[in-house]
Amino acid sequence: MLRSTLLSCDLTETIKWGSPCYMWKNENIAGLTAFKNYTGLWFFMGGLLQDKNKYLTNAQEGKTKAMRQWRFFSREEILSAPIRDYILESVENYKLGIKIKPSSKNKVFEIPELLAKALIDDHQLYTTWNSFSPSCQREYAEYLAEAKLEETRKKRLDKMIVMIKNNMSLNDKYKK
Repeated sequence: MLRSTLLSCDLTETIKWGSPCYMWKNENIAGLTAFKNYTGLWFFMGGLLQDKNKYLTNAQEGKTKAMRQWRFFSREEILSAPIRDYILESVENYKLGIKIKPSSKNKVFEIPELLAKALIDDHQLYTTWNSFSPSCQREYAEYLAEAKLEETRKKRLDKMIVMIKNNMSLNDKYKK
C-alpha cells in the first residue's frame, strides 16, 4: 500500500542501502523499511515537513537533523494517513531547492593513541595521512576508536595502514 502511494506521486523506485528508495529526479525523497512490529516510511528531508499532526519521529536522534520516520503499526493507519500530502510537500521542497545541509564540517575528532604512534613511527604513513581531508581522517579515527577489543583495534590499524599508504579513504571500495 505504501509502495503504491509512493509510485502514484511520480517517484522513481530504486534500491539503496538494501531497501526500496523513492526518488524525484536525482533526489532521495522517501524510503521504506520493514521491522518486526511496524513498517517505516523514511523522509530524507522530513525535518522540513510541516507535520502538524506529529506523525514523524527522529529515529536517529543526535545523528540526523533531516531524516524523519513515520511508523505504521496497522493497515488501517496506512489507509487513513495523509501520506500523499507529505510526499508532495517533500517533492515541492526539493523543487524550491530547500534542503537541510549536513553539518560535518569542522567536526572535532581525536586521533586514537594507537594511530598516533603509527603516524609518528612511519614517515610515509604520516605524509599520506596529512594529504587526506579532515572528513577522511575522521572516518579512519572513528573506525579505529569504536573497536572495543585491543585485538580488534590492532587488526583495524593494520588494515588502515595499508589503505592509507595506498592513498585510499576508508570507504573507497563502496564508492563508484
